[in-house]
Amino acid sequence: MKRCAWCNLNNPLYVKYHDEEWGAPNFDDKYLFEMLTLESFQAGLSWECVLNKRESFKKAYDDFDLEKVLLYDDKKINELINNKDIIRNKLKIKASINNAKIFKKIIDEYGSFYNYLKTFTNGKIIYEIGKATNELSDAISKDLKKRGMKFVGSTIIYAYLQAIGVINSHDEECFLHKK
Repeated sequence: MKRCAWCNLNNPLYVKYHDEEWGAPNFDDKYLFEMLTLESFQAGLSWECVLNKRESFKKAYDDFDLEKVLLYDDKKINELINNKDIIRNKLKIKASINNAKIFKKIIDEYGSFYNYLKTFTNGKIIYEIGKATNELSDAISKDLKKRGMKFVGSTIIYAYLQAIGVINSHDEECFLHKK
């Protein structure tokens, strides 16, 4: 079976992520929050690095329970900064908690985070390959930044949209490619 060129076939976790998750539409708020948080930690790193630490992130971030993350205080921030099993970037950790608060405000405003995303996508799935940004990721990034989110540049948002299945970017040779 052919897979996307980026998929490290020597990493079973990565292969499973590619085959079962990446690009498959999943618009559950808990999942959307988890992926937005993880993608924000990817900034300057590889997705494989973040993916390899995903289970540790889940444990450290209370399984991405939004209501719990909203309550994180300085003690919890220090705990995260000292957790050798996750990416210990103080700016990204603080941003993740700030972003959680904005994520919650968006849910309160739109009913769900996906309803917010649909105001940009009209509920359509985009099929394109070979890009790192597009007008959609530019617009969502700009709006999220205006709302106060950090580490949500257009490239991060594009990767996020690919991960959650709003943009399907499987290579033409990949068994999961769709037009």
